Amino acid sequence: MSFIIHGATGAQGAPLFERFKTAGKSVKAASRTAENGDHSVTADAASTDSLISAYDQAEGIFVHLPQAPEALRQSYANNIVAAIRAARPSHVVISTSGAVVDTPDSPLQASADSAIMTLINGVKGSGVSNAIVAPRLYLENLLLPMVSAPVSSAGVLRYPIRPDYAVSWSSHADVAKVAERLLLDRTLTGVVGIGHLPGLLGADLAAGFSKHFGRNVTFEAQTPEAFGDLIEPFFGPAFAGVVQFYQAHWQAPANTIDPNTSSQILLGIAPDNVETWLAKALVR
Repeated sequence: MSFIIHGATGAQGAPLFERFKTAGKSVKAASRTAENGDHSVTADAASTDSLISAYDQAEGIFVHLPQAPEALRQSYANNIVAAIRAARPSHVVISTSGAVVDTPDSPLQASADSAIMTLINGVKGSGVSNAIVAPRLYLENLLLPMVSAPVSSAGVLRYPIRPDYAVSWSSHADVAKVAERLLLDRTLTGVVGIGHLPGLLGADLAAGFSKHFGRNVTFEAQTPEAFGDLIEPFFGPAFAGVVQFYQAHWQAPANTIDPNTSSQILLGIAPDNVETWLAKALVR
């Protein structure tokens, strides 16, 4: 029996895949073009039959929905749920990839008919053992060229959030640590929030950058629209969705996890501070 990791060659799944390999666990990277070798398996989210074959007798599955048009994500979610119902893997861990699914009173809460809620509710309804890792914003976003370049050239960290906007930031490595624990220990189910508590302000992020680089870095709020102008050449038409994402954040009071369901309380796992994360991220 193996652990199946979706996105094992990407930002979200790769750290988890490497943790399992390093630990000597039987682990396979789910891929549309895999050759079904020792560390890969064909698992196309567009094909329920492909997923059923990959999930059959799996010890655990780590799954998240890729960035794509919402209609396509809905199709993927339905296929994954159908495959889990048919294959009955031992355990499933879902990453929300930053979507808010556990704060009903937040304007950021995912709608009931969204793809991520289709996936979560479908897996819950399947009767298969499951848990949900729920990060908020990823620290890796701060390494995008249009964000990191002003840090190097002018000592300014610009990002499209208000100066008073507290966020439970986390890294992909933080998510991997929690997902690994949840895949190996099925006694804890439900939602596990991942990120800093209390939430970090822009000034806190800048302070971490200052410590790492050994020089002063200040935070500067950037409007979502101005950020969109910078990312359009890199993201293409998808930039509009990113702008809408940050417009929603601009209007929200905060984006922090619930302490009671945090990885700190439930698992004793805290995220790296900004300085430590930078030291690890910039040597890769």
